[in-house]
Order: sequence, then C-alpha cells, then structure tokens
Amino acid sequence: MDSFIQLCQKRRSIRKYTNRPVEQKKIDYILRCALMSPSSKRTNPWEFYVVRDEQKLRAMEGCRTYGSGMFQTAMAAIVVALDTTLGDMWLADGSIAAAHILLAAEEQGLGACWCQVYQREGAEQLVKSLCGIPAEKTVLCVISLGYKDEERKEYDLDKLLYEKVKIIN
Repeated sequence: MDSFIQLCQKRRSIRKYTNRPVEQKKIDYILRCALMSPSSKRTNPWEFYVVRDEQKLRAMEGCRTYGSGMFQTAMAAIVVALDTTLGDMWLADGSIAAAHILLAAEEQGLGACWCQVYQREGAEQLVKSLCGIPAEKTVLCVISLGYKDEERKEYDLDKLLYEKVKIIN
C-alpha cells in the first residue's frame, strides 16, 4: 500500500474465502495492530479470541439468521469481547479495535468481514459457548478472516458521500 487512503479505498467486506490457511504471523500482526488501538483513559476493555478450529468457525454461522454466511469458508476469526465494567466507552473502544483488525487484515493481503453480535438475539450466547468466553464479558463482533475468493471494486473516490460532510467555520 502506498498510503492510508489507498488502504481504506481497497478495504471491502469479503464474505468468500479460499481454503488456504492464514499464517500465524499474519494473525499476530493483526492482533498487534488491535492491541495498539486507542482506548479511553487507556482502559483497554477489549479481549481478542482467535478462532482457528474449523468446526467452531462453521458453527459461527448460526449466530445470525442473515449476515454470517462468511463463516462457511473463513479460515480464522477474531472475536472482539469487552469488559464493560472498565468504563463507559467500551463500545467505542471495541469498535475502534475492530476497525484496526479490518484494516490490518487488508494490509496483510487478507479478506475480512465484521459480523455484529452485540444486541443480536442469541448471537452472543452462541459465540460465548463456542469460544469459552466468560459470562461477564460482552461480545461486540466476530471478524472473519481468510484469503479472498471474491473481488470487490475499490471505493470510487468521486462517489463518496461528500454531502455528509459539514464544514463549520
């Protein structure tokens, strides 16, 4: 990647993966990026659970009735779980960490897709049971990972929603 904007332009949600395993060094890199994500008052409320077991990955599809099919071909996943007792900014902190994961995966040549778990009926219980996550933790999302088996067009910079930007002078 030549620049951060090119990385952002190229990063798209990928839902189909090849059966090529994801190297541990790439997962380690992604986790280092997540561990450096900003956190309110440096509370670091997040925990990351790496799922590589094929049966558990395939079972993750059951966490949602729609929007979780990518787990049928994912070769790994990262669960973003949070300790909500560490402050009131845990949702933002977890979301920022998940964004770091998504961007780091793209930088490593991997596809990734966020699957919302928080406040989705039954999803959190399934993910907690599959991963052994303690009951007192809150699961925000599961991010599927793998080598891309689909191509998505990059964002067209001329078609961005610039009307959503308001300049206050």
